[in-house]
Amino acid sequence: METTQSHFGQWGYVIIWALLGAVFLLFTPFYKKSQRKPASVYLAFMVAMAFEMFGIPMSMYILAWVFGTSIPEGFFWGHTLVAQFGHLGMYIGTALALLGIVLVVLGWKEVYRRYWSRESGRGELITDGIYAYIRHPQYTGFLLITLGMLLDWATLPMLIMWPIMAVLYYRLARREEREMEAEFGPSYRQYMQRTSMFLPWPKSNPA
Repeated sequence: METTQSHFGQWGYVIIWALLGAVFLLFTPFYKKSQRKPASVYLAFMVAMAFEMFGIPMSMYILAWVFGTSIPEGFFWGHTLVAQFGHLGMYIGTALALLGIVLVVLGWKEVYRRYWSRESGRGELITDGIYAYIRHPQYTGFLLITLGMLLDWATLPMLIMWPIMAVLYYRLARREEREMEAEFGPSYRQYMQRTSMFLPWPKSNPA
């Protein structure tokens, strides 16, 4: 039977989990300078989760030292909401992470084939598929993946890094929108008027 002590110190799992998280960066142009900061924070988030989930639970030790040993097992060790709601946090977190993976892959499929490849020398403005609902499905996907993991297995570094990552992806999205507006002009401005950045909020079509 697995115990709190036997669960940790599994460094092979730490490496595997961190590498699995890093794989999703291949679906973005992470080599671009503008992508490096958010990609770096995302990767640090994944490494921090792997380190505390399978390696050393530093958050549990710190909180136990600050507040004493009365912190229930499962609050900052194991599935975050297990002490309060059973495995609800795990189920919600898994659903969000899976949805995020779908958005990353769908966004990559369209943007790679029709914009990044630039076979005609000019990228195509993509306004259909998943892009008919949100302008940055891949960034939404990364935020959902990491939010799902945060709900499932919260640690102090993850709680600090997630809002930083959200701000960086927001700033990156704004920068890319300025670039797209310069490239496509009125067509992109009209597209912005009928879609939202990250979440598919209903927007009225311009007259």
